[in-house]
Amino acid sequence: MSENAVNIFEKKAEEMTAMNIISPSDTFTLTAGGTVMLDHEGTRYNRVKIVRLFPFSDADRYLSVRDHDDSDREIGIIEDLELMNKESRDVIRHQLDLCYFTPVINKIMNIKDEYGFAYFHVMTDKGECRFAINMGSNAVTKLSDTRLIIMDIDENRFEIRDVEALSQKEKRMLDLFL
Repeated sequence: MSENAVNIFEKKAEEMTAMNIISPSDTFTLTAGGTVMLDHEGTRYNRVKIVRLFPFSDADRYLSVRDHDDSDREIGIIEDLELMNKESRDVIRHQLDLCYFTPVINKIMNIKDEYGFAYFHVMTDKGECRFAINMGSNAVTKLSDTRLIIMDIDENRFEIRDVEALSQKEKRMLDLFL
């Protein structure tokens, strides 16, 4: 391998492993088309994607800001959303709410098991909902002893924050998944 090729390889490796921090002075704005734009250290990124690195345990810290057209390319990390200015924080929260829409299940009205699928009829904080999960998949994830995330066949997420807050009848319906 030539010395020039080695230098290019080393430079690429350094770029890939460098961690760039998005500072509170950087600004996020919502465009007329509804996309998120970032002005960071004199560079404008016309469309960015924001990803939670710890979506369940630390949702407002360590947010990865990525180039929307090349989602593998990270622009930088927001260490703490609360440190960003109010306008940027509002834009980021709006984007995260869209990407991480997760209704909270407050009541389970029925779960029907049929042909390898479980059909849920629930009441969420967003209203009444029906969805299905594939029984052969890992659709139900325990985040703690009492907290569950359920992913339906369309990859929508639903959360049960406290299984213990459900009635005995509701818990019996969930027994198959716990």
